[in-house]
Amino acid sequence: MNQKTKETREKIISLLQKEIENKNIIKHMLATEACMKALAEKLGGDPQEWGLAGLVHDLDYQPTIPPEKHGLLTKEILAKAGISLPETILQAVAAHNWHKNKVKPKSLMDWTLFIIDSLTGLIVATTLVMPSKKLADVQVKNVLNRFKEKSFARGTRREDILLCQEKLGLSLEELVEICLEAMKGISEELGL
Repeated sequence: MNQKTKETREKIISLLQKEIENKNIIKHMLATEACMKALAEKLGGDPQEWGLAGLVHDLDYQPTIPPEKHGLLTKEILAKAGISLPETILQAVAAHNWHKNKVKPKSLMDWTLFIIDSLTGLIVATTLVMPSKKLADVQVKNVLNRFKEKSFARGTRREDILLCQEKLGLSLEELVEICLEAMKGISEELGL
């Protein structure tokens, strides 16, 4: 990670801690950052840029914000904090909620963020039902089995995750494996 990206990331982490009350949302954003970096490496994207998109994607998520505004307010929150990010990142952040805010995904980074947003939650939920509650003990097959259970982690948008083949050229198993390994790499930060 270059020095400028490192400094930007530190400013964003500080901003998240100030803006986001729910610490689980911050953990979700960290998990999404890790998955985005790993997928950028697999898919030929810029891991630093993709990682920052994952890190800020829920910056404007608050219960008081109407769902159709989510993803659109991040730019002004960042600007108020004196943080400037490339338009490509802001587009991905807006597009991760395109069903509600109508900003359609255009790039591979946009689609990746949209597809994995829900997957990180499924991986965490799978971890929490393991006897150890540790990511280290979760295997791809555990996540895939839970994916098939429609009543498990009901908020998981399975139909969005299944776009991985069409939009990313990855099978569900490949996607889960990449994200699971990425999240295991930051298990301490996630408390799992």
